[in-house]
Amino acid sequence: MKRWFVLLLMFLPLWLSAQSEYKFSAHRNVVPNGYNFWLSVPDTYDTLQEKIPLILFLHGHSLSGTDLNRVRRYGCLDAISMGRDINAIIVAPQDPGGPWNALKLNNILDWVQERFVFDTNRVYVIGMSMGGYGTFQYVGTYPDRVAAAMAFCGGSNLRDHCGLNKVPLWIIHGTADRAVGVGESQKVVNAMKACGETDLLRFDKFPGINHSQLAKMFYIPETYEWLLSHNKADRQLNKDVTINVSIMNKAYQDIDRSANKIVVMDPNKLVSNDTTSTNNDTTDVANAPSSSSTVSADTTASKPVQTTTQTSSPKYHIVKKGDTLYAISRKYHTTVDKLCKLNKIKETSILSLGQKIRVK
Repeated sequence: MKRWFVLLLMFLPLWLSAQSEYKFSAHRNVVPNGYNFWLSVPDTYDTLQEKIPLILFLHGHSLSGTDLNRVRRYGCLDAISMGRDINAIIVAPQDPGGPWNALKLNNILDWVQERFVFDTNRVYVIGMSMGGYGTFQYVGTYPDRVAAAMAFCGGSNLRDHCGLNKVPLWIIHGTADRAVGVGESQKVVNAMKACGETDLLRFDKFPGINHSQLAKMFYIPETYEWLLSHNKADRQLNKDVTINVSIMNKAYQDIDRSANKIVVMDPNKLVSNDTTSTNNDTTDVANAPSSSSTVSADTTASKPVQTTTQTSSPKYHIVKKGDTLYAISRKYHTTVDKLCKLNKIKETSILSLGQKIRVK
């Protein structure tokens, strides 16, 4: 027993030093005609070099609102919190409601570019559901700024889709999607084909996959391997990386949940390339929602996060056929957010018959 303890003391410093550190900072009201957003900077960031790429993550409807912590419930930031290493600056804006606006997104990237050093030839966009719509909207409007993009279970409101043909683009949609039908992605593909050659396009329909299941795409290494392999200076479509239903469903198998250290920074103190500007923003709540192995979906209406007060006498509800978190919250005069906090689940977690849900 003592031997194992000694070995633990010997290797613990090595384990701690092997952790990747990510600095998260919440930026509010700093970009005129923009959005509030999270910024994630890995410990590999160095203002003296320009090799680090940047990823713009666009969330779906369920994360809309004015509480930036919602943006950490699934997607790139949550993947980092769970242990996935993403060697890039992550920009994760929050849409307060309505469709994503390409100009506002571009204004954010302008703001970041003025203050942080990154490889402008390696800017990527990724989004799901409403974020998929936003991906098409931004890439189609500003194709010369994007090295590659991925859009999951989305659609498009673009009037002109020809700009999409200039960018390596991977569109993925589930055939069992009832929230945004696979036909919406097919319409985008058809519009791109009407513009001419689509040799930079990959389009995959995942059989039997519904809307929420595609959120797993943010947690597999292949997603970032494919994105980060592209460079705007040499636009070539990567066809070597394989992603299918089997790979997607193994999203959490190789994640070391203790691998990354997340430090929520005061945005005024975050190291950047800007030594003269001042930022009057205030940091979001340091203790953002904890990650879960259950992936959230984009079909639940946005609700404000509230503080949960736990009692000494827990009360439980046994899930019956037809139960939803919203229905349970109404029955016990509470909120979906409180139920999620008490049970360490997410708003769109799938409930099972007979499952015990703590309500108080």
